Amino acid sequence: MGLEDLQHNFLTGRLEDLVKWARRNSVWPATFGLACCAIEMMSVGAADYDISRLGMEVFRASPRQADLMIVAGRVSQKMAPVLRQVYDQMMEPKWVISMGVCASTGGMFNNYAIVQGVDQIVPVDVYAPGCPPSPETLLHAILTLHEQIRTGEITRRPEPEGDGERESEPAKGWLLEDPDAVRVATPR
Repeated sequence: MGLEDLQHNFLTGRLEDLVKWARRNSVWPATFGLACCAIEMMSVGAADYDISRLGMEVFRASPRQADLMIVAGRVSQKMAPVLRQVYDQMMEPKWVISMGVCASTGGMFNNYAIVQGVDQIVPVDVYAPGCPPSPETLLHAILTLHEQIRTGEITRRPEPEGDGERESEPAKGWLLEDPDAVRVATPR
């Protein structure tokens, strides 16, 4: 019997609030800096901004220990399958912050080599605009994500509409069918 099988009442309502509080105050980001925005992301962990007060003091190197992916910088076509693989290895619940105009829309790199928005690969929860965004902008995005976690439903993540496939529609073509195969091309 899981949490989704319980009826919503006084006890489970308080339990849900407790779980939301614990998730909000223990978000562990994965290291995924791709370009100049990564320098600004690193400065958020330094003494001036100190995100340890938000329970995020250690950037995790393993996706299995992280539940927040901050995509900082431009995503190339070659990096897109790797980004999706790291996202798939993260534990549920997981969140994504798109940091910078290059990650959000491709930025000034309107060409075949750069993905025109990371939301084509993974679902994005919060966008942090700027080129590069300041550490304050990333902190605002983190606090916005914390507010979404606090007010969101914890029992299940919204599933994509469709025929019941596990893979979401935007990720098609970015995933390798054969894990040993290496493909250097644009998505199908």
